[in-house]
Amino acid sequence: MMNKSFFEENGGTYSKVGDYHLPNLTLPDDGLGDEVYIGIWGMQRLDYLKKHKKLLYSQLLMSGNLSAHLHEIDVTATELKELIVEQMMKAQGVTEHLKEVNQMRWVGLVTNIRACVDEMLFEMS
Repeated sequence: MMNKSFFEENGGTYSKVGDYHLPNLTLPDDGLGDEVYIGIWGMQRLDYLKKHKKLLYSQLLMSGNLSAHLHEIDVTATELKELIVEQMMKAQGVTEHLKEVNQMRWVGLVTNIRACVDEMLFEMS
């Protein structure tokens, strides 16, 4: 009778593939399931982690916290974007009255503000 490996003693199992026994490894469940939405800011963060913070990416992935981290980044950045857009609209006098009086000008100003805020947030990430 062979001695069990440390892996087997701690509940690990192997599958035989050809002449080899390979460990059955799985990532821990993050508890969020498939319903977690990760938008543009979460995807930007994922890209950044993969390119520049490989150790942190690996730690988050193997601990099962990557989806939660990306979702949190996405939610935070989206809230920040809306707050900055609102403040810039107020500072530039882009009001509901302007929207009623000159809708095309209002749309142009809001589009410009949103583009500026997107650029700022991309630079921060």
